[in-house]
Amino acid sequence: MIEISFTKLLLLAVVALIVLGPEKLPEVARTAGAVLRRLRQSWEGVRAEVERELEVEELRRAARQAAAEIDAAQARLDAATRAAQQAAAEVREATAAAQAATASASPTTPRDEAPAIGAGGHDAADEAGHGDRA
Repeated sequence: MIEISFTKLLLLAVVALIVLGPEKLPEVARTAGAVLRRLRQSWEGVRAEVERELEVEELRRAARQAAAEIDAAQARLDAATRAAQQAAAEVREATAAAQAATASASPTTPRDEAPAIGAGGHDAADEAGHGDRA
């Protein structure tokens, strides 16, 4: 950046006074101030636009990263869902096999062959007096 000290600024003012004269110097100073003001405003506008573009790019990058994380989470969720469905199918198959094994292994006893229990909680042999009482 250009460094302008006070002495250089004073020298520039004296040269401008000599070249332009005392009548035109205030008008030229106002014009130069207006031009500098417009340059600063333009520079600030460009700087603000660049900053906005950088912020927009930062937001886009964050959105892409969030979308990638969402896709990864969705893939993990899909894998977990498939694993849970497969485990549920295996449990259903095991349950069906266990029920089939239980049904084929249990003997079929008719109800008529079961000992009859009397009202007092004794079977029919005890009530007839044939029980093992001591």
